Amino acid sequence: MLLAINVNNTNIKFGVVDGDRIVGEWRQHTSAMRTADEHAVWLLQLMQMEGIDPKSITDAIVGSVVPNANFNLRRLCSRYFNCEAMFLGDPNVVHGIKIKGVGAGADRICNTVGSSMLFPNTPVVVVDFGTATNFDVVDEEGSYCGGAIAPGINLSIEALVNATALLPRIVVEKPAQVIGTTTVACMHTGVFWGYVGLIEGIVSRIKAEFGKPMKVVSTGGLAPVFEGSVSVIDQTVPDITVRGLIEIYKRSKKA
Repeated sequence: MLLAINVNNTNIKFGVVDGDRIVGEWRQHTSAMRTADEHAVWLLQLMQMEGIDPKSITDAIVGSVVPNANFNLRRLCSRYFNCEAMFLGDPNVVHGIKIKGVGAGADRICNTVGSSMLFPNTPVVVVDFGTATNFDVVDEEGSYCGGAIAPGINLSIEALVNATALLPRIVVEKPAQVIGTTTVACMHTGVFWGYVGLIEGIVSRIKAEFGKPMKVVSTGGLAPVFEGSVSVIDQTVPDITVRGLIEIYKRSKKA
């Protein structure tokens, strides 16, 4: 079985894949200081709780946007799973897509591959709710065309809390009404509907500039919070990034 590891600035997502099925999936807060042993203590217990034998892992692939975390993840794979992990960006790794422009990180490459698999011959905008809110544009040939990066929702809340004396930290949720009657309610409506407006505005401009019908999908930890509230999002696909990572592994093994 395959261990697929997707490293973002906020969370590391571990997935165990049997063929085309994801049979186990867990999230861990990202810390470049966490050792291979600490990763293993946490991960091995969770695998055993799900009935997954760690000895069944034969291969690993890592997509990472946190370079300082890579050494210990490589050690995790070699020491505890007896395999050498592939890393996106290594010379022997084949993602099989065209990248138009520069600056495509591992997460954006995985989103491109995942969307082109799930929606072949269809232009796609992937709205990825992470530490940053990314907008990844994929054309009908499955090429990465660029996109946009906005501050993530939780990052914006942290900035608001840290820059003010009296505003509290809040959890993102859809407010019952737009006009808030308390400080916390005002923050909820400003954050939630502010991001709805940001997403709808950027996606509408991307579509107008692209000039062709496009499918819009959302992914990332906070995507379910906005499901049904953003008019331009057609579908939420929680595992599009890891699906892309799995496909990159398969393409690399065939090359």
